[in-house]
Amino acid sequence: MKYKKAKRFILLRDRLNYPLRFNPFVFSKLFFLWVAVGAIGGIIAGSYWIVLEQLLHFLSQFQGLLVIPLMATAGLLAGLIIHKLGDPGEMDLIVNNIRFKGGKLEPKNNPSMILSSLLCIASGGSAGPEAPLVQVTGSTGSWIARKLKFKGEDLRSLTIAGMASGFTALFGAPLGGSLFSLEILHHRHVVEYYQALIPAFVASCSSFVIFILITHIGIGPTWEFPVYSTPQLNDFFYAMLYALAGTAVGWLFIFTVRQSKSLFNMVRMPIYIRMAIGGLLVGTIAYYMPLSRYFSHDQLSILLKESFSVEFLVTLLIAKIFAISFTVTSGWRGGFIIPLFFVGAITGLIINSLFPGQNLPLILVSCMAAINACVTRTPISTIILLSTLTGFHQFIPIMFASLTGFFLAPKTPLINAQLGVKSSEHE
Repeated sequence: MKYKKAKRFILLRDRLNYPLRFNPFVFSKLFFLWVAVGAIGGIIAGSYWIVLEQLLHFLSQFQGLLVIPLMATAGLLAGLIIHKLGDPGEMDLIVNNIRFKGGKLEPKNNPSMILSSLLCIASGGSAGPEAPLVQVTGSTGSWIARKLKFKGEDLRSLTIAGMASGFTALFGAPLGGSLFSLEILHHRHVVEYYQALIPAFVASCSSFVIFILITHIGIGPTWEFPVYSTPQLNDFFYAMLYALAGTAVGWLFIFTVRQSKSLFNMVRMPIYIRMAIGGLLVGTIAYYMPLSRYFSHDQLSILLKESFSVEFLVTLLIAKIFAISFTVTSGWRGGFIIPLFFVGAITGLIINSLFPGQNLPLILVSCMAAINACVTRTPISTIILLSTLTGFHQFIPIMFASLTGFFLAPKTPLINAQLGVKSSEHE
């Protein structure tokens, strides 16, 4: 008993003698490191976005038949960049390294990723900047962690925080970006990586502010959706019903991507030849169906504002699925989340045209949530991302639709590394 009292006295004396060592708050010095990682991610994302906008403005002047040689040339040049500067890999590599290599992402190929993705996206590829940004900012976080001699979960957490900062900057959803950076690793491992949630959230908030200051993009929904009326109990049932259509299109998309990948893998060829062929195919689709060009950030707004026939919407749906498939399987750099939302919106408009008088905003958001959850296996972050991007603030219908797409997804995911098996190609 006397020993315990003496020990308590010594501890109390040490606290009194060293008051600066006593921190009455939750946060520690690591908080400022997470903020710094987010700020750096915001600067990278903001700079990337400004350059991308300038390139989009310049290359969008090429219309009509010129689109085909433009995109074939862009694919060739982007392929040569990757051939000379190194292959930065794709989302499979990111997930694989986070899960099996302690979160170490190599920044040495970031110049290749930045240059090739800017060229691919700006020329009209059907893939967005989210994947390149996630890789660049994630590897930057990993580089900072290694410079500070972090190991284990601390290194992994800082890498995930970097990933979240890049994703958040583009989508303007700090919580959605944080959760996505965990969910994309595999839904069963969100709890495993829970330690990284707060670092990711702090970095996301920091990145969001910096990105807004750099780009001057307003805070608010990205797309002007029809106003959703007061939710009814039946809406949850209808959300799942509409989600079945979105999930079916998700299966079709996954099947098309796999067939396209097999097609490109039939013949071994240099990356620049493969990407030139991909550009030729995507450019041809864009010539006949201009709305299928680009990653659909602006095209979705056009889709919502104008009226189209069912025949046109079905043709556009097929064209966009093939455009995304050829883009991502031929080696073009970019992500497919925004293009998937576009495909989901087309599906919703087709349903609304076939069965008029339904709740259009509910149809749209249900199909968009279902297809993204089906393909990317990110049902939780999909809810928050869609709510932020569309201004559809009734979470529960989106939740039912997102879970429907998730649980009815194919057992084998599109991103192979989500299976939990170490990929030998990245050894």
